[in-house]
Amino acid sequence: MNVVTILVGNKSDLRDAREVSTAEGKTLAEAQGLFFMETSALDSSNVAAAFQTVVKEIYNILSRKVMMSHELKKQDGALNGTTVVLNGEDGQEPGTEAKKGGCCSS
Repeated sequence: MNVVTILVGNKSDLRDAREVSTAEGKTLAEAQGLFFMETSALDSSNVAAAFQTVVKEIYNILSRKVMMSHELKKQDGALNGTTVVLNGEDGQEPGTEAKKGGCCSS
């Protein structure tokens, strides 16, 4: 889920020397769950777009993770900033001693 993979058909400028059709490339990419793009280094078509596609998808994955993390923190942090006092068995708050009767009690 954290890996972005793109299938790139290179040398799209050599249409007569093509060994794999665009349709075959798209079909393979879809079957494998990949992005597909054809490029040509000779005329620079789609080279930058291929890198931009990968970067955008990485950004989307990271953004989703950050959003999910924030949502989990909101759910887990329901008691954030709230003081909860638990009483002991005798009903006393922790850290306080019960008053004793007798000559030494104040």
